[in-house]
Amino acid sequence: MPTRRLNAKALAAALETTAGLTFRDPERLRRALTHASARGKDAGSDYERMEFLGDRVLGLVVAEFLYQTFPEASEGELSLRLNGMVNAETLAAISEEIGLPDLITAGSEMQTLDSRKRVNLRADALESLIAAIYLEGGIEAARSFIARHWFARPIASGVARRDPKTELQEWSHVAGGGVPVYSVEGREGPDHDPVFTVNVRVNGFQPGTGVGRTKRQAEQAAAAAVLMREGVWKEEDSI
Repeated sequence: MPTRRLNAKALAAALETTAGLTFRDPERLRRALTHASARGKDAGSDYERMEFLGDRVLGLVVAEFLYQTFPEASEGELSLRLNGMVNAETLAAISEEIGLPDLITAGSEMQTLDSRKRVNLRADALESLIAAIYLEGGIEAARSFIARHWFARPIASGVARRDPKTELQEWSHVAGGGVPVYSVEGREGPDHDPVFTVNVRVNGFQPGTGVGRTKRQAEQAAAAAVLMREGVWKEEDSI
């Protein structure tokens, strides 16, 4: 990713086709793709605030899509599908697909990030871009962008078959493992966008580990990891 500040107009021109609109405020777009490590003395010149807004816009549009697409789905099923569509891995993959990492301005220290933090950075920048699109063109412009890059992706039919924590508890009872015990093993990232690592232990079995942007997501991922490892779920049934 670039370590220099990109020209705002050139950045806007590079992204207008991808975004599906003309940016009237190229400087806001430049700010949307500037990491805190490269913001200089201006505390408002990076993407953290816009990332916050973009996360909410994305969640709303995807939730609406799922609500309309799966009219018989329960709240739990919709939540699992939502988590699968807006998690950091999905966002980072889309960010790569549209060439966004090459347009992010960041400090030189960002070149040595580990793989997990690199995923989060690319996901955060994409959320910030969504905010820039929303502020330029409103909810319809944001919905159009999200529809092009999210709704055409496969929504695995098995991802929401069962709530992983519920499934694990029922399986653990039958297998004689008692009640699964969850524990938070780590927390990284800023307060407004943390990343949790959770372990789940079932008596008589190896623990499972999951990562998520909320404790619930991390617990679900940990439960799914155990279910897959023990053969209760197949790969396509995971989160």
